[in-house]
This record gives sequence, structure tokens and C-alpha cells, in this order.
Amino acid sequence: MVHHADCVAGMRERVGAGSVDVVVTSPPYNLGIAYKSYDDSGPREEYLRWIGQWADAVKETMAEKGSLFLNVGSVPRDPWVPFEVLGVMRERFALQNVLHWVKSIAISRDDAGDYPGIEGDVAVGHYKPINSKRFVNDCHEYVFHLTKHGDVELDRTAVGVPYQDKSNIARWASAGRDRRCRGNTWFIPYKTIKFRDKDRPHPATFPVKLPTMCIGLHGLGRCRLVMDPFLGLGHTALACVELGVDFVGFEIDPAYYAASCRALERAASAPRQGTLL
Repeated sequence: MVHHADCVAGMRERVGAGSVDVVVTSPPYNLGIAYKSYDDSGPREEYLRWIGQWADAVKETMAEKGSLFLNVGSVPRDPWVPFEVLGVMRERFALQNVLHWVKSIAISRDDAGDYPGIEGDVAVGHYKPINSKRFVNDCHEYVFHLTKHGDVELDRTAVGVPYQDKSNIARWASAGRDRRCRGNTWFIPYKTIKFRDKDRPHPATFPVKLPTMCIGLHGLGRCRLVMDPFLGLGHTALACVELGVDFVGFEIDPAYYAASCRALERAASAPRQGTLL
């Protein structure tokens, strides 16, 4: 279910208390981003009060063992936003994990050592380059994993990676199979697009793979309902279509809401492509 509505009122009117197992969302960052209808340039104090308002509504809907995966980015000229938002969240949630969404990374051959398959310098992913004598290019964003009490058990290997050294499978009793915890650095690049207005009309959205991995880390088998209060183009909803999980979301902008509905209609009629989990 996706709703064209303000998320604070929508959550309180349409979502039952304690009914949501996973929230994956990315609110506006208060950085002056050019959304179609939302003013992202208001006073920081007013913005943080609003963060508290929707955070309270999210907490009411979340199950006791639920997870909130909160994606917040910044820009080099204003790097405090994620931490100021986290300060508001600290009054309401426990910070259980800090995940780093890496959009682009460069690895030199010398630093890679004798890892198989790396034969030269590697640079992969996409980022928005900046021309500055003060700042470096910003190639990552935070995903804060917040829970009510900091005690939510996770399915760490659901989004894990194979062991490089296969002898670890037999050496470590906890290994069990060729799968280890990925850790808190997640390389998830954007897909290459030809036309921004057509292929990605929202100015600040995350790839579908990000909510897919968040849901998997929480535990797909313990996930009855997923929510995104800031639906945008519907990428969290699209992840839920692929995973076969119930979803509820809210979007206040009519153009983004319409775009998310079109994307969901296409996804619902398309054959499943398989999942990461």
C-alpha cells in the first residue's frame, strides 16, 4: 500500500502500533536539494524539530524488535547533517549499527596485495565530482541502524560474502558454510542512466539494492511489514515486491508518488528476477 499523504499524519492514521518490522527510509537532508515541491532550505532548528516529529511516529509503528535503517547524507560544505539528525534519533532509539553506503571506491594494485583477480588499479562506482581546493569528492553516505533497545538479532550472513580463504570454513566452527558477515561497508553503486529526468527524476534516492540488503540483514523470515515514510520513487517498495514482503509507504509530492505507482505497476507484472538473499 502506497499513500499520497504526509507521512506523520499517515503513519498515525493508517499504520497500527507495533506492526512494522523494518523501516528503510531517507528523509530530506536540509541541504537545499531541488525537490519538486518540498522546500529543503529551511532553518536547521525547524528541520530537526520535524525530524523528531516523524521519528516519534515511526517509533509508535515499530515492533519491539523492529529495525529502522535511516539513510542520511551530507555535502562537504555542510558535513554535520547526519550527526545532527542522529542526535535527534538518540533521544528515541538505540544506535545498534553504523553502515557505510559506499557509492564509489578506488583501490590501487599495490594496496590490494595478492588478492586474486585484481591485476591493476581499480576504480568503480559513480559519484558527483566537485571542483574544490578544500574538499575531496564525497563518495559515501551513512545508514544508521536504529532499534528500540539495541538488542535486535540480525541475519548477518543473509547479505554476507564468501570467504577469500576457504580454509576458514573448516577452521571456524561458526562459519558453517562459505559465507561470512559482510561488515559495515556496503559497496552499492548507482546504475548507469542515460536521461536523468526520465530514468531517475528524484534528486536524492537510493538504489533498490540498499533496502533489499537492509531487509535481509534484519531477517527476511522475521519481516511481516516494511515501511518507508519518504517513498520517493518507491525503491523500498520495489525491493519488497522482489522479496515478497508486505509494504506501506507515504509520499507527499504528487509527481514522485505517481512515478512510484508506475514503477510498482511495472514490477508487479514483471517476472521475478531473483533476490540477493
